[in-house]
Amino acid sequence: MKIKNIFFDFDGVIAESVSAKTDAFREMYTKYGETIAKEVVEYHINHGGVSRFEKFKYWEKKFFNKEISEERMNILAKQFSDLVLDKVIGSVEVPGAKGFIKKYSKELNFWIITGTPTSEIEIIARERGLTSYFIGIHGSPKNKRYWTEYLLKKHNLKREETLFLGDATTDHDAAVFSKLHFALRENDENKAIFKDYKGNRFKDFFEFEKNFKNNI
Repeated sequence: MKIKNIFFDFDGVIAESVSAKTDAFREMYTKYGETIAKEVVEYHINHGGVSRFEKFKYWEKKFFNKEISEERMNILAKQFSDLVLDKVIGSVEVPGAKGFIKKYSKELNFWIITGTPTSEIEIIARERGLTSYFIGIHGSPKNKRYWTEYLLKKHNLKREETLFLGDATTDHDAAVFSKLHFALRENDENKAIFKDYKGNRFKDFFEFEKNFKNNI
């Protein structure tokens, strides 16, 4: 295979920012008791890449038996954004990520597809000096399956020439749904979730470049 297009997830792939979001969710729900806070963290980890809006909707129903109102959703989303934005902007990069992106952005086509709201990930990418290396930066409320199909069609991309780099089940699901190549960025939080995954893996971008240098 010869890869010409790469879709990057952000948290856990470009930046080591997964724990910042885990901590923020825990902080928001600790006031309802340790049992609920623990369940929130477990659900978040097991559903990495799912938008915060879907998670809040699920938790509101599960813990409080309520359909979440738009007003309540906006309040929770703002609380979460206030907690995590600066932490994500300041989080360390996945080793080699920015160097790889800068090195190959002129010969390959790059996009970001993430569960973070589009307006927020645009700020994060800009503050981290990444915007110019990506053709597009796309997040929620649209999900990752929507974006893979949208970008394939909009840019007339060939599926066999397109790779999704992700660390969450939603990334793998979108890659399978759109018949793309997939490479899993391994980290401590996804080891158990992907214990049966037999495909391509990498821990950092030095390893990724070594493994894929003949395909890009």
